[in-house]
Amino acid sequence: MSSPNHTPAQVRGALAAALCHFLWGLAPLYWKQLAGINALELIAHRHVWSLVLLLALLGAQGGFGGVRAAIGSARGLAINFFSATLLTANWLVYVWGVNTGHVVECSLGYFLVPLANVAAGRFVLHEHLRRAQWIAIACASAGVALMIAQLGRPPWIALFLAATWGAYSLLRKQSPLGSLTGLTVETLLLAPFAIGFLLWQHQTGEGALGRVDLRAHVFVLSAGVITAIPLLLFAYGARRIRLSTLGLLQYLAPTVQLMIGVWIYHEPFARARAVGFVFIWAGLALYAADNLFAQRRAPAG
Repeated sequence: MSSPNHTPAQVRGALAAALCHFLWGLAPLYWKQLAGINALELIAHRHVWSLVLLLALLGAQGGFGGVRAAIGSARGLAINFFSATLLTANWLVYVWGVNTGHVVECSLGYFLVPLANVAAGRFVLHEHLRRAQWIAIACASAGVALMIAQLGRPPWIALFLAATWGAYSLLRKQSPLGSLTGLTVETLLLAPFAIGFLLWQHQTGEGALGRVDLRAHVFVLSAGVITAIPLLLFAYGARRIRLSTLGLLQYLAPTVQLMIGVWIYHEPFARARAVGFVFIWAGLALYAADNLFAQRRAPAG
């Protein structure tokens, strides 16, 4: 007999994952408060203050052994450095996009991530794709093509976000490290560059700390908490709910971002752009439905 549909642990896991994606969806509201600060400096602060919090959490759990093992080999060092670079590039372009009035395009990038992952599975890992997955990718491609026609250019921000996050996910999928240890290693490897950049900014008189008001200081120093809390919620939820449920919940973040971009920041959302989104949403709906159907057909155990 199958287990109950909704155990207390699964309910808590689903709530944690939903809250994680909702908070990620609200992220533009946070970064917009710091629009007057260089995006590269904001990402450097995010690195430094995230590392402080992550090291404290690992210390409480006694998890430094995994960090030492990960950086103890040349191969592990190279893989984690590359994944850290991808993650940082993704964050940088996202923050820059939000603070230059491209929240809607940023949301498009994260709508495209699941389909980018499917494409990477096929062309990088040589996984077999079902017919519905091919159709989903075709729908998303048609949506992007319509946006190129409407914008007169490719949606570079969205494509870059989808590509870098997809490549990062691919590396993390093959990593033996847990989410907390993996993020700590990645942050640790780039921390010297972040600290060096912040010191240089301060030395040249362009750094934010000590030169902005109290409110901006609070927001800058909160970057570590803003980063770590959703990731910890994600890790908690991912261990307790089905992968298909987690996959469906991930669309919450870009949906909230899209609504913020259109309704709060009044970014343009012309009919042609809306039609492009419809094709992408159709692809996502087909992809999600196909995943649910395949998982229900899979034998238990």
